[in-house]
Amino acid sequence: MRRAIYPGSFDPVTNGHLDIIGRCSRLFDEIVVAVLVHPEKRPLFTVEERQSILRDVISGVDTGACRVVVDSFEGLLMQYAVEKQADAIVRGIRAISDYEYELQMALMNRRLEPRVETVFMMSAEAYSYVSSRLVKEVYGLGGSVAGLVPEVVEARMREKFGRA
Repeated sequence: MRRAIYPGSFDPVTNGHLDIIGRCSRLFDEIVVAVLVHPEKRPLFTVEERQSILRDVISGVDTGACRVVVDSFEGLLMQYAVEKQADAIVRGIRAISDYEYELQMALMNRRLEPRVETVFMMSAEAYSYVSSRLVKEVYGLGGSVAGLVPEVVEARMREKFGRA
């Protein structure tokens, strides 16, 4: 079985994330969507909320025969990958600036655990500018995020921001 880990903050999950999950499900038998627990960051959604939202929205993604599991982890990604017996780490790339950072991380990860490959997936053009940070910023300033996040995410953001 080929298992991949798709790590991230997913705060919140965007349609770009879901696009990557759907497309990489054609390459792997199992994808572990792993929410990073980062105690120093102040996320909009708790880890538990992000996991719940992910489970909800992934059910609407065509993943074929690929099994998609939602989990969370803390600490080094490569330690987690070894624990999960993963073959690959999946990372989405939106722009050249993403590539530079992701390349550094991939090379360090290879040094830590040479058995686990990093697979870069280019973002679909429609989502090439979308990031969780940007979604939160736009929404927080009163802008629309329709079409950038699943409807359930937009509804949960309305609750968090106290909008009816």
